[in-house]
Amino acid sequence: MRPRWILAAATAIGLSLVPLSGAIPAGAAATPSITSVPVQVVQTSDGAVSYRSDGSGPSLVLIMGLSGSQDTWPPDLVNALATRHRVITFDNAGIGQTAMPPGTLTITAMADQTAAFITALHLHHPAVLGWSMGGMIAQALAVRHRGDVGRLVLSATFSGNGKATLPTAASASALANAGGTDNGNATMALLFPPDQLATQGPAFIKALTAYPNLYLPSATVDKAQLAAVTSWAIGSDRAGHGRIVARTLIGDGADDVLTPPANAQKMARAIPGARVVIYPDAGHGFLIQDATAWAAEVNKFLG
Repeated sequence: MRPRWILAAATAIGLSLVPLSGAIPAGAAATPSITSVPVQVVQTSDGAVSYRSDGSGPSLVLIMGLSGSQDTWPPDLVNALATRHRVITFDNAGIGQTAMPPGTLTITAMADQTAAFITALHLHHPAVLGWSMGGMIAQALAVRHRGDVGRLVLSATFSGNGKATLPTAASASALANAGGTDNGNATMALLFPPDQLATQGPAFIKALTAYPNLYLPSATVDKAQLAAVTSWAIGSDRAGHGRIVARTLIGDGADDVLTPPANAQKMARAIPGARVVIYPDAGHGFLIQDATAWAAEVNKFLG
C-alpha cells in the first residue's frame, strides 16, 4: 500500500502512479536501477535488517532519515553512487523487515543496530552517508564504532551536542504533522524551496513510485523516531557529545528549513579537516535537487 502523503502528492500534481507490480510499460526501456534490486534480509546480533545492495567496488552504506525507508532514496543518486561503489541501502529500526530494538528508540540504538548490520555483512571499514536523521545516526556510529566507518558523508543534518541551530517552531510543527497529513505538498515544502516545488516535488514523487512496492514507516515508528531526533537535538543522547575522527564531507542546501545550513559550519569546526559544500537555491532535499552534483562530489571525496 502506498503511503498517504505520496498518494496525496501524486494526486495534487496530476501524476498517475504505476501499478505496484512495477511492470515496465510496453515500449519503455529497462535501465539498471536500485529500484529493480530485490530486498534481502540479514540476521544480525541486533535483530533482522532488510536491505538492498547494488554496484561494485568499495562499500558505501546509506542511512535514511526521519519517516523514510530504503525506498525513499532518490534512485538517481543511488545509481550514480553505484557506478563507483557497492551501495547498500537498508531500513532503520522497525521499518520493513528490520527488527525494532527493545527499549526506547534512540539515535544511539539505531547506530548500534547499524554497526551490527555492517558486521553481519562482513563489510570492512565502509564509507557511510547519512541524510537528515540518518546523518545523526552516522555521527553516532562514527563516535561509538570508529572501526565501522571509513569516510563519513553528512547530508542535511546537525550535531547532537545541544548546540545545533534548530528549525523554527513552524517548521518543527510541520515536520511533526507531516506523516499524518493528507496534504503531500506540505511534506514537499519541507524538502524544497518555494520556487522549486513545482518542478522538484513532482519529480521526486515520480522517482519514488519507481520502487515496485514502495513503503514507509508506521505512525508508531514515526513517533519514536521524532522523539529520538528531539533527544539528539537537545543534547541528551550521549553519542552526540563524542569526537569524530573519520574524514568527513558535509553537504546541505542554502535554504534548508529543517536542518539550517549554519549547522554544516558548526559540525565542520568540530570535525578536524571536514569539508563543507552548500548548494544554492536548494533545501533539505538538496541531494534530490542536486543529485548529479552531490553524487559526483561524494564519489570524488571517497576516491
